Amino acid sequence: MDLHTLFQQLINGVAHGGMYALIALGYTMVYGIIELINFAHGDVYALGSFFSLAILGLLPASLLAGGPMLWVIAFVVIALAALLCGIVGVLIERLAYRRLRNAPRLAPLITAIGVSLILENVMELWKGDSPISFPQFLPNAQHDVAGLTFNNYDVLVVAVSVVCMIALNIFVYRTKLGKAMRATAQDRDAAQLMGINVNSTIAWTFFIGSALAGIAGFISGTYYGTTFWLNGYQAGLKAFTAAVLGGIGNITGAMLGGFVIGIVEALTAQFIGNQWTEVVVFSILVLILIFRPSGLLGEQLPEKV
Repeated sequence: MDLHTLFQQLINGVAHGGMYALIALGYTMVYGIIELINFAHGDVYALGSFFSLAILGLLPASLLAGGPMLWVIAFVVIALAALLCGIVGVLIERLAYRRLRNAPRLAPLITAIGVSLILENVMELWKGDSPISFPQFLPNAQHDVAGLTFNNYDVLVVAVSVVCMIALNIFVYRTKLGKAMRATAQDRDAAQLMGINVNSTIAWTFFIGSALAGIAGFISGTYYGTTFWLNGYQAGLKAFTAAVLGGIGNITGAMLGGFVIGIVEALTAQFIGNQWTEVVVFSILVLILIFRPSGLLGEQLPEKV
C-alpha cells in the first residue's frame, strides 16, 4: 500500500466527512429531543444551497470578482441561508410534526417522507431538473505539506463543521435554552410541569438543526461547485448514517460518525472501487449496530416507563 496515497485519501475523506457531519448535527438534535427521524432534513440541506444560490444571484457581479470583502460576503450569505432554512424547519415542525407527537411512530415517519418529497419537488420546479453550477467566488489556493495536497475549501469544510460542533455543545450545555432542550429530551411532561415551554423549545431545536443544514448547503455548493434538487437524498442518508454510527442524540458522536464515513468512502473508492463505497459504509454500520447498538459514543439509556 502506498502510504502517500493513503494519507492523501485520509485528507480527502476528512473533508467529505465534514460535510456529512454538519448535516448529521441537525439529525441528532431533533432525534435527541423528540426521537423523530426527520427524513426531510437532507432536503433542507439541499434547499440551503438553493437559497445561497438565489442570494448570490442578487449581488452585483463586481462584488464577487475579488477583493477583501469576499469572506464577509460568504459570511452574510451563510447567515441568510441558515436563517431561511431555520424558518423552513420551524414551519415543517409546526405544520407537519407537532400534531403527531403522540401518534404511533409510523405516522410521523411517513409524514417526514412526504415532507421530503414536497421539498424535492419544490426545488425541481424552482431551479429545474438539471445540476446547477454554484459560483466559485472564494479564493481556493492549493497547499502542499510533505507532498500531501489540500486547498482552502477542504480547510473551510473541516473548520466550519468543527466550529459548529463546538458552538452547539456550548449552547446545549451552557445556556438556558440548551438546558430546556435537555430537560425536554429527558422527560417532556416533567419539563412542562417545571415551567418549560415545550412547544417553543422543540421549535427552536428545529430552527437550529435546519440552520445547520443551511450552512452545510452553502459549504457544499462552494466545495463541489454545483447543486442539484436531489442532492439532499443521498447526502441526508449518509448524514443520518453518520448520526446513528456516532450515537444518535450525541453531538460529538455525529461529528465523529461523519468523519468516519467520509474516510471510509475515500479509502474504499481508492483501494477497492468507487462502486463499493456504499456497500462498505453500510456494512460497517450494520456491524457496529449489531455489536454496539447505541453507536460509537452513544449511551444505552433505560426505557421510560
